[in-house]
This record gives sequence, structure tokens and C-alpha cells, in this order.
Amino acid sequence: MMKQLFLSAALVAVAGAAQAQDVMKMAVTTSFNNSGLAEVLLPEIQKDLGLEVQLLVVGTGQAIKLGESGDVDAILVHSRPAEEAFIEGGYGTHRTEIMYNDFVLIGPSDDPAGIADDETAVEALQDIASTESAFVSRGDDSGTHKMELALWKDAGLDVEGFGDWYNAVGQGMGAALNTAAGMNAYILSDRASWLNFGNKADLGLLFAGDPVLFNQYAYIPVNPEKHEHVQTELVDKLEAWLVSDRAKELINSYEIAGEQLFVFNAGENAN
Repeated sequence: MMKQLFLSAALVAVAGAAQAQDVMKMAVTTSFNNSGLAEVLLPEIQKDLGLEVQLLVVGTGQAIKLGESGDVDAILVHSRPAEEAFIEGGYGTHRTEIMYNDFVLIGPSDDPAGIADDETAVEALQDIASTESAFVSRGDDSGTHKMELALWKDAGLDVEGFGDWYNAVGQGMGAALNTAAGMNAYILSDRASWLNFGNKADLGLLFAGDPVLFNQYAYIPVNPEKHEHVQTELVDKLEAWLVSDRAKELINSYEIAGEQLFVFNAGENAN
């Protein structure tokens, strides 16, 4: 009997070790997580590959820091200049584009700044600033925040000089949208997070379609030459799945209220 107990314990230990070998960590943006797509992809990855992907949900800036420090095996982010700097610094091996959607400007349904009729995102932000309409910024060094700051710069405006109408909250996309809903304020969001957001209050999607609002997501393995503990085999296995027809089907078919949230474009540009 005692021998059987020891044997059972040994088998459990071996099974646990085998399972642990099929676990990797990936830092992802809050916008990706808030979209709900992670809940679709992760169970299928585990079923197809026997791989558990543990997500660290942060902004792009923090995801890159986690990659630099070797706290994750890969990152999935959406700010190309920051991604390229990450690779040039030797922290990532390459970037593979997986999917895209777009950024949109959300705001009060009565649109006090009148951005719904604007032709460009820059013009929309200029109208928000000139009317000093309440605006919520993520303020968290995320990909969305980086895009917002770039747009203000293109508009010839400096956020450091803004008044109380500009509110940097230092939080993720869902929390920032909740703040905007409570304040009845304008906010830049990725389309997927907005569509999956439940507490819309009196807010609506007021501006979209400017090509500058294109929002590309890329997968970047952490460089094992910097951090030898990175699980390169699992990272490569996940990348192969993310660029596969299986991933394409799941990503392109993910909809909310009949609207597609992401467009798969893996393989079109990897570097």
C-alpha cells in the first residue's frame, strides 16, 4: 500500500513537471485583453498545443519593460516605434505582425466640440482643445497613450500646457473608459475595447476612419541571448500558431454585435 502511495505521488510529480514545461508568460496590452479576444484564443491555444499562456496585462510601455527585464517570454503590443527600439536594443529577436484594428475617438453624444464632422483626427483634437471639452487620457505609456500624444503633437499642441479639462488617469483602457463615461468626456480608444465595453453611459463613437488611426498588433519574442531562461521552443510554437490559418479563422470571426473587432494580417510583414 505504502509503495503504491509513493508511486502515485511520483506520477503526480512527473505530471506536474511535464505540465510546467508547457507554460509560458506573455505580456499583452490592456486593450487586447479588454477586447475579449484573449478569452477566445487562449483556450484554443491550450487545446491545440497543450500550451498554457499566462498573460501579464499591462500597457505597451510596461510590457516592453517586462521584456527587457526578462520577466516574460514574449510580448504582444501595438506601438511600432517602441517595438523597433526594443529590438534595436537587443531585447527582442524580431517582430511579427499578427492583426490590426483602429483607434477611434469616443465622446458625449451631444458632441460639444463638434468632432463628428471633422475630416482628420488632428482636426478633431484641435476642436476638443479649443473648446476645452473634457478629455480623458490613459496617461500610462501604453500604445494607445503613445498614439494620443503623437496626435496632439501633430496638432501642434502640448499636453503639458492643458488645463483642468485634460485628465490623465494613468490606468488601462477599461478603467479609462469608465472614467470617461463618468465624466461624459472625450477619449481615444481602440475600437475593440470600445465595442466590448459595457458601461457606455451617454458616450458614442464620434470619429473614425483617418488612416493615421491604424492600430497594428505585433508579437515579439524576448531575446534568449539577453535572458537565457526564455522558453524559446514554446515561444516559437506559439508564434507558429498565431500566424496559422487556425488563428486567422478565430481572429477574423471574432465579432461583437455583428462587428468584426480585428483583422488578421500575419505573414504580410515580419521583420
